[in-house]
Amino acid sequence: MSAYPGQTRTTLGQLCTALWDSQSRPDVMQPGFEPGTAVTTLALRCSVLDPLINRQVQSSDPTVLQHIAMRLPGQLLEADSKSMRSMSGSRRNSGSSLVSSSSASSNLSHLEEDTWILWGRIVNEWDEWRRKKDKLLKELIRKGIPHHFRAIVWQLLGNATDMPVKNQYSELLKMSSPCEKLIRRDIARTYPEHEFFKGQDSLGQEVLFNVMKAYSLVDREVGYCQGSAFIVGLLLMQMPEEEAFCVFVRLMQEYRLRELFKPTMAELGLCIYQFEYLLQEQLPELNVHFRSQSFHTSMYASSWFLTLFLTFLPMPVATRIFDIFMYEGLEIIFRVGMAILQYNQTDLIQLDMEGMSQHFQKVIPHQFDSCPDKLILRAYQVKYNPKRMKKLEKEYTTIKNKEMEEQIEIKFGIGPSMLSQFIIGPCVVSQYTELFVTGLQTQLEQSRLQEAELLGALKEMQDKVLDIEKRSSSLPDENNVAQLQDELKLVKLRELETLHSFREMQDTVTELNQRWQVHMSKGGGGHWKESPKKNALNELQDKLMGVRLREAQAQAELKEVKLKAIQLESQNQIHSKLIGRHEVESAAMQERLQQLAGQNKGLQAQLTEMKRKQAELDCKSKEEVMAVRLREADSMAAMAELRQKIAELEIQKEEGLIQGQLNHSDSRQYITQLRDQIGELKNEIHYSGLPLYDISNHRTDVPPYPFKTPGLRKRATNACENETTLIPTCLKTHTQT
Repeated sequence: MSAYPGQTRTTLGQLCTALWDSQSRPDVMQPGFEPGTAVTTLALRCSVLDPLINRQVQSSDPTVLQHIAMRLPGQLLEADSKSMRSMSGSRRNSGSSLVSSSSASSNLSHLEEDTWILWGRIVNEWDEWRRKKDKLLKELIRKGIPHHFRAIVWQLLGNATDMPVKNQYSELLKMSSPCEKLIRRDIARTYPEHEFFKGQDSLGQEVLFNVMKAYSLVDREVGYCQGSAFIVGLLLMQMPEEEAFCVFVRLMQEYRLRELFKPTMAELGLCIYQFEYLLQEQLPELNVHFRSQSFHTSMYASSWFLTLFLTFLPMPVATRIFDIFMYEGLEIIFRVGMAILQYNQTDLIQLDMEGMSQHFQKVIPHQFDSCPDKLILRAYQVKYNPKRMKKLEKEYTTIKNKEMEEQIEIKFGIGPSMLSQFIIGPCVVSQYTELFVTGLQTQLEQSRLQEAELLGALKEMQDKVLDIEKRSSSLPDENNVAQLQDELKLVKLRELETLHSFREMQDTVTELNQRWQVHMSKGGGGHWKESPKKNALNELQDKLMGVRLREAQAQAELKEVKLKAIQLESQNQIHSKLIGRHEVESAAMQERLQQLAGQNKGLQAQLTEMKRKQAELDCKSKEEVMAVRLREADSMAAMAELRQKIAELEIQKEEGLIQGQLNHSDSRQYITQLRDQIGELKNEIHYSGLPLYDISNHRTDVPPYPFKTPGLRKRATNACENETTLIPTCLKTHTQT
């Protein structure tokens, strides 16, 4: 689509051609975007931009681009105001409307030219802009990335243009994932109103399934989470599935989304904790009201962080927020959330919990449909301190660690000192215990998540039942309406027949009246000339005519009574059928209620089973921990015995050393005494002037000189013998010791 970093620089004409090709694909079309209009607009833009490439796009002067960027908002407002004036003026004067509309279209065309020139330059010189013009790039992204540049700019912002995982995508699609059933179940609930994802076998659902399946195989720890499908769906609206997969992998790795979607969702708890601090600091009154109504932050803010406002705000507004998220990260989510609460603080304080829930669902999402810039401006007026957020992260980690230690102490009876010994000690059993506890915690978190999903599904089913009941009570049944229309036609036919017969009776009565008048005119003046028999006959004829007349009147009255009876009968039938229809609807609703009650019982049974399994896991964990503790106690006892033996051996060693020292000191003292005696004897010999027999050197050439006394001779001989025999013996004993 455009030049990537490190590649050759492309022109905007090539960029327009690539965009033309991309718009012919149905999988990247936006809602309300017509392909014919897109092609015409692209052709016009390319024809306008090609002559400007050498003049402005290839210009090396950065002030040109900065000037274009600074005048974009003003030109947009000017063009909008002139277009509005042209629309109002067209109703009054056609000539002036043509002039104003042409000027407005001219301004809009210049604005589009400037936008395309600027963003084409940014894409072609992306590395330079990131290094030297980062602030200007940030301002442009906050004002909104043009639709046709979003795909390449998002890839450049996420450094996802050249990733090794892209080559593995086709191989991943051939593999099977354990999350396939979950992905298939949730795909229909991802953008159900969007044309790209509407329909069970639509192209959008298929590529969405491919991307989610591929990522569940790449990152098996995260696997699949429902909120991530909305992010992938937005990416697929802008780019093909391979590029969308690479961008999504980069988002999970570099934008803290992976920690949000882990089974433990520890990062989500941290985000909620930080958001509650911002709410308490900047909107204390609203925070107190939320607490008084038990309206927890997770009830409305969890989806903001998990789906990045894609399920809360309209698509154009959410896409603008996603533009900024690609550059600044989760900070924009905190800012937009606080801006929404500040804007609605007055209304929310006056509502209860149910009213606030309805306000969040129906009112807030449509407040910024026509002016996303207003929401972005308010978001950057929110106070946000990154250093304080880092401190809050450390506080949250400390709190969670303390809670973990308390839970271990409560469940397993292990105090902090013993826990520190387990952590510091080199015992293998302690390492096994730590791994086992970690596994149990993971299983517990998974069971809690499954329980939360079951409760959510139960609540969703209950909401659907209430919604169906409301709609069925307000909307008439189509089959019943058709039956009533047929009955109405039959009643009208009967009424026409009755009116026809009534008109015939009226004609008969009129004819009889005419005949009576004729008869009276003929015979009224000549009765006195007639005979009595003739007069009697005339009287009988008169009476007969009167009787017929009364008979006709009675028949007419009878017809009227029958008509009323038919009308009453038809009304009775209508009312009876209405009653029957209501009875049928009531029976259907009772049956539906029974089905839902059965489903509710099933869900409750599943919930009970999960609780039972959780209790079994807790019991099993306690048993395992007790076994581990017993093994640890045995090992500690063995270690104590070994230490006792070592102490005894050390004591014996010390005793031996002391005994040797004592023996050594005694022998030396005895040798000293012997030497003293020898010295005394030598002195006596010296004083007596006699030669001494050298026994130590075994000299035989000198004859022994007899001592004066036999006792002195015996003492000298014994002393010499003792000196030659006892000294080596003492030295040998000392050496052995």
